[in-house]
Amino acid sequence: MLIRFETKAYATITMFGDVAVTLIKLMGHSGRVPGALLAEDVPAALERLKAAVAEHPDDPLDPAGNAARARDEGQRVSLAHRALPLIELLTAAAADGENVMWES
Repeated sequence: MLIRFETKAYATITMFGDVAVTLIKLMGHSGRVPGALLAEDVPAALERLKAAVAEHPDDPLDPAGNAARARDEGQRVSLAHRALPLIELLTAAAADGENVMWES
């Protein structure tokens, strides 16, 4: 499953479903898809996500199907790298006062 994040303030981004759900939960949301953040809730969600990334920036966050292969090949993608596009989207949405929505 793929999940798309959309806001009027930034380009649409698409992520693997399990990675996206993890990031949604780190934002303090339920992890349900579809979902949304109202513009006034975006700054707090952004800060929660940034704080979680700052605590464990090098922890791997690989899609479930690719985790074993990535571990075997030594090609792991960190939480900080996986979260960067979403952090940029949330930053733009917060700056422009826009809502953020996600769906599969």
